[in-house]
Amino acid sequence: MRHGTRKNAKGPLIIIGGGEDKEGDRTILREVAKHVNGGKLVIATVASHEPEGYFDAYQRAFEGLGVSELVELYVKDRAETLDPDKLHCFDGAAGVFFSGGDQLRISSQIGDTPVEQRVRELHERGGLLAGTSAGASVMSETMLVKGKSGESYKIGDLHMAPGLGLVRDMIIDQHFAERGRFGRLFGAVAHNPRELGIGIDEDTALVFENERFEVIGTGCVYVVDGAGVTHSNIAEAEPERSLSMYDIRLHVLSAGNAFNVAKRRPAEVPDVQKSHAIEVHVTGSGAEEDPAA
Repeated sequence: MRHGTRKNAKGPLIIIGGGEDKEGDRTILREVAKHVNGGKLVIATVASHEPEGYFDAYQRAFEGLGVSELVELYVKDRAETLDPDKLHCFDGAAGVFFSGGDQLRISSQIGDTPVEQRVRELHERGGLLAGTSAGASVMSETMLVKGKSGESYKIGDLHMAPGLGLVRDMIIDQHFAERGRFGRLFGAVAHNPRELGIGIDEDTALVFENERFEVIGTGCVYVVDGAGVTHSNIAEAEPERSLSMYDIRLHVLSAGNAFNVAKRRPAEVPDVQKSHAIEVHVTGSGAEEDPAA
């Protein structure tokens, strides 16, 4: 069906860990273009405090990939989400692509506004939603906002907020291996063990449809499952103490691997009743992190 839309079915989500290739094979951007299917793509640069240059870069990156039209959506504040010209960006659009920056800026500026409503309407009628870096994290119902990278999780050193809730039961982190974000994702899962922690490397994405995702790109996707945790010191320990958890499950997926979120299992692997116990006691130190993205 032209423009990548389907009746009575939500569209796919392409959730990117940031740093997607824009000049070489452009594997991830080709996947975005494939789902747009010759239609119009809205590049939402809302996450950036200074959006100049973002749209131009994506115009060049999507050149020759078969996207018929690219338009930019940017709002300085929530008042602009009422501007009819901003809403007209979505007319006839087949997809929306959220660029990087500060995920809290996306949720705070467009959350519960006519812009968010148009995004959801497009998705409900089968259109594509994609996001990279901050645009990936905001897909979660519970969104990681701030936490140190490159070191073990210290209790209290994590900030989360409501995201757009386009995916449920998943907390998404990005630039994952490159910035050493294992500790903070373990911390997020310790706070919310019913939710899967999803860490996505740069130039890597998951393509999510019908409670299942497939990995594309050059890196890995890490799935942290805390449903079977038998002990965590998250509630009892003093602030600044290192986190410990027992019996946490970790999956590492690369291009071509798939994961069933509903079953919490790799798609090609049968269900198992028990897993090897792994004690996670995160220790060490590292560099501080930019609070955004």
